[in-house]
Amino acid sequence: MSKEKPNIICAIIASVLALSLFYAYHYIQSVTSGAKDHAKVGFIYDGDASTPYSANFIRATNRLRTELGDKVEIIEKNNVPYEDAQSVIEELAKEGCDIIFTNSYGYGETAKAAAKKYTDVQFCEATCDNANDEPKLSNYHTFMGEIYQGRYISGMVAGAKLKEMIDNEVITKQQAVVGFVAAYPVAEVISGYTAFLMGVRSQCPEATMRVKYIDTWNSYSLEKDAAAQLIEEGCVIISHHSNTVGSAIACENADKPYPVYHVAYNQDMMDVAPTSALISCRIDWSEYIISAVNAVLDNRKIEKNVKGTINGNDASGGLKEGWVEMMEINPAIAPKGCKKLVDDAVNDMSKGRIHVFKGDYIGVDPDDPSDTYDLNKEYFENQQSSAPTFHYVLKDIITVTD
Repeated sequence: MSKEKPNIICAIIASVLALSLFYAYHYIQSVTSGAKDHAKVGFIYDGDASTPYSANFIRATNRLRTELGDKVEIIEKNNVPYEDAQSVIEELAKEGCDIIFTNSYGYGETAKAAAKKYTDVQFCEATCDNANDEPKLSNYHTFMGEIYQGRYISGMVAGAKLKEMIDNEVITKQQAVVGFVAAYPVAEVISGYTAFLMGVRSQCPEATMRVKYIDTWNSYSLEKDAAAQLIEEGCVIISHHSNTVGSAIACENADKPYPVYHVAYNQDMMDVAPTSALISCRIDWSEYIISAVNAVLDNRKIEKNVKGTINGNDASGGLKEGWVEMMEINPAIAPKGCKKLVDDAVNDMSKGRIHVFKGDYIGVDPDDPSDTYDLNKEYFENQQSSAPTFHYVLKDIITVTD
């Protein structure tokens, strides 16, 4: 036997031993650290795939399923009324879910109460603001994308379209009015439509806004009717913070001497409004959801595993972190130079060069007229909470209608 063969055999044995030790070490580490190779994940939605808001969440769930594969078992509960949330959450907990996601503010109190009862389950509540309220629970978390960034850039597109319509003498400067179909007069909604209007006015300074509340998140008929009323009141572009395609359909069916355009939220509306849908923005919930599930698998604190702004058990992120996405621009109706406008704005927003809640405006709290805010001093949204906190209606340029 040559001298080389024993050396080769020894090298092989040494490699096998080293590899065995490596896997043994990591196995022991995973066992002692409490890491898992599989997690059961529950989702509770206030709608289903037919409603844009829940459909956007389901999109994130599907990405989780694709990326983690056999590591996760996913249980989804659709169209869960808020009053039924307790029984559905308990059902998921008793089925052995390691982590449960609830997708609407209306589930917040119930989810936190369940977290207190089921301490071995992680609860992640979207859009809520109570994770850091007493009692603070280590297994209860809140999260939301910094959607004001997307709203502002969507508004820039709408403003550029208004300016184009004025330049082409389709409308006058006095007709540069945008409408907004709003669910409720709460900070999340007010912050969103204010950011949208600030984006509009960055391109079309003459623009004003009319807002109509419908007092529900999910009503196709109410959303469509409210949008139709705003169009009759002279609004040329409509946007919304509501959960169906109703406002887009109203724009598509508008019978006016000028076209009426639509700016969407949560999903691309071009399939239902091909001649009026300009652009949309959405929160990409998957950035948080995948990080949170991986944290459970690795037995790590969720907030240690999430990229974004962290405040206690609360997390948010914007365009820079991939939590907010600008969706496709409609090339058939987009104003000239729209793609560059959006691309530059995304870059500037990500680098902190755009100051959304700043300008020569006075905001008034709709519940307390003595509470005002002068936006000559910039208001910084989402610095202390993932849930938006700007709740002032801008004086003289925003009109809330019945």
